[in-house]
Amino acid sequence: MQRLSAIYHSYRSLPLWVQIWVVAILMPVNAAAFFLLDTWLGMAAAIAAVFVVITNVPIMWGTGGMSRLMSVPHLIAWYPLQVLIVMRLAGMVEAGPVSAAEWWFGVILFVINGISLVFDTVDSWRWLRGEREVPGADSWSAPS
Repeated sequence: MQRLSAIYHSYRSLPLWVQIWVVAILMPVNAAAFFLLDTWLGMAAAIAAVFVVITNVPIMWGTGGMSRLMSVPHLIAWYPLQVLIVMRLAGMVEAGPVSAAEWWFGVILFVINGISLVFDTVDSWRWLRGEREVPGADSWSAPS
């Protein structure tokens, strides 16, 4: 339970705009893929989202919070997904016609993940350059 509290404290120590971005925009847009599993793009985005979750949870657990290392799986999953989104919306993937829902999802996902990739690229670079601190870790102590 201590580790979960540390992770929560780390998340809450992030700037408010980052907390809102992650919980109210980034996660819901990527989770929307699971409502579109009957589409090619929904399936591709769901696979990328599962990859990000199964790699970021151990990073959060191991570091005890929101490490910049968490940005690396986003680069691995979302840069290729960005290419696949463009290919699918341009009709370069032979998987039947693109529905209106799939098209709108693709456009929104492309924009949101594209914005996130800017932050992730910077955070990955900073992590690789040695900035390994975990937000909130220095000010958190386990409840007695």
